[in-house]
Amino acid sequence: MNAADENVDDPLVADFLAYMGNEKGASKYTIRNYRHALGEFCEWHLSQTDQKPDWRTLERDRFRAYLRYLSRRELKRAAIQLRFSALRSFYRFLVRRGVVELTPIRNIAVPKLEKRLPRFLTPEQVHALMSAPTRELEELTRRSEKEVNPLPFLRDAAIQETIYSCGLRVSELCGLLAEDLFWGEQIVRVRGKGKKERLVPIGQPALNAIEAYWKALSFTPGGDLPVFFARPKPDKPVYPVLVQTRLKRYLVAAGLDPAITPHKLRHSYATHLLDAGADLRSVQEMLGHANLATTQVYTHLTTDRLKKAYDQAHPRA
Repeated sequence: MNAADENVDDPLVADFLAYMGNEKGASKYTIRNYRHALGEFCEWHLSQTDQKPDWRTLERDRFRAYLRYLSRRELKRAAIQLRFSALRSFYRFLVRRGVVELTPIRNIAVPKLEKRLPRFLTPEQVHALMSAPTRELEELTRRSEKEVNPLPFLRDAAIQETIYSCGLRVSELCGLLAEDLFWGEQIVRVRGKGKKERLVPIGQPALNAIEAYWKALSFTPGGDLPVFFARPKPDKPVYPVLVQTRLKRYLVAAGLDPAITPHKLRHSYATHLLDAGADLRSVQEMLGHANLATTQVYTHLTTDRLKKAYDQAHPRA
């Protein structure tokens, strides 16, 4: 059975989740969230009618009632959006497969998301974070009577440099293969959402950090081997929880907020590029955003700082 079908007893939902994984290339996290959202709706429908939902005959009023139910639970807007996003995607799938003619969810207005600006690090904070693994290795080596294994620190330094240098999602970082690095051109091939590939520049500091890490390994990565390994042998790539856990360690060492996630390095990458004059379309392409509007949120950050600089410096501001 496909992993997407696990614990799903509705054949249409199981087909949809398999389609999302196999044809759309959705991440396991998206599939997990959609499985949970559709399962939750099924449970609610069963509690209301003593019957499982018949997706072919459900009408709009049923989903309006579900929206009222979610609102009474005082869920955050993002949580409600996620549930209806899953339902909308599911019904688009059913329409394409000819199971239904029209989606009953059309024109149902769900609460809009609050506009939250991405959190990011300053260039000075990024520098402190990037140097934290090396500093910690040096400190441990100085204090320890036993030989300290440098490998995890070299790997972590290379990981942080690569995320920030290329603006990668953590899933993209974990999926990088040795054959994706084009050393001479300083380019990385990135496999993004929906199996879409893009080419992204990578800076020399990141390449130097990867080279130092690889030299410390007992083997030379190549071909379809990962760039970063969870252990000092070529059997398992790094995974998101490991990247996040190790990042927290260095955030504390650098005197920064340990709640910062790897994704904040991606936000920092975009913000710093725009601050330095990069055009929005180029940043959109490098981030792998399907829509320019997704990238435009970063312009609010740079515009706010321009306004502050203007107010502080202009004699007639």
